[in-house]
Amino acid sequence: MILSLLRRATAPKAAAPRERMLEVAGRTLPLRIVESDRAKRLILRIETGGQALRVTVPSGVPAREVDRFVERHHGWLEQRLAKVPVRPQVRPGIKLPLRGAAHLIVHEPGKRGAVSVDEVDGQPALIVHGDRVHLPRRLADFLKREAKKDIERLVAKHTATVGRKAKTVKFRDTSSRWGSCTSDGNLSFSWRIMMAPPLVIDYLVAHEVAHLKEMNHGPRFWKLCAELCPRTDEAKAWLKRNGAALQAIQFE
Repeated sequence: MILSLLRRATAPKAAAPRERMLEVAGRTLPLRIVESDRAKRLILRIETGGQALRVTVPSGVPAREVDRFVERHHGWLEQRLAKVPVRPQVRPGIKLPLRGAAHLIVHEPGKRGAVSVDEVDGQPALIVHGDRVHLPRRLADFLKREAKKDIERLVAKHTATVGRKAKTVKFRDTSSRWGSCTSDGNLSFSWRIMMAPPLVIDYLVAHEVAHLKEMNHGPRFWKLCAELCPRTDEAKAWLKRNGAALQAIQFE
């Protein structure tokens, strides 16, 4: 979510503050102010998950101009943040999606092991063992293992199709993007994608593998992406609608 305003050519030169807290929509959020020599205008962004705000400004924009810009768009921020769910904390009794299907989180401290998939009262469940304090971390580790299993298989499938090899495949908890591909063939994925349906997981891998051949988002890239994942448009739309909610879940 981005809002921008062209910078006035006569703006005086002065350093803007780097970070402060802002009260908006019933939340207290860090507002990060980043100067950029390449910026031509002020850009206000709500970070993924609605946990922070960011203003990118051309070098030399004074703090008072940044403050006025943010204040003018306070209503815009409230409207957008109202649509972003408050970050739910992973805990027993709530449901967590696994490959798009809601699973009840059940804590069984008396048993050994980490996380297992089972049924409880006829519904899919994630059974988490061990101390309660370690439950969020155990679930995050479980999703990482599942991501490694599914995504490495999909990378092998799609790289074989395009005739290119991935140098490395890594998994991270990124808030700004779901995946990336470097020019030398390093692929990276957010393990949170394992909460999305299989179609969306396949699309994400197809997207990054397509970059091994087309390091851009031009027509040839999207054509290749659609060849690897024929339901690309459907998967993109799902991620656009639901991605922020997945990024908002706390595993801390």
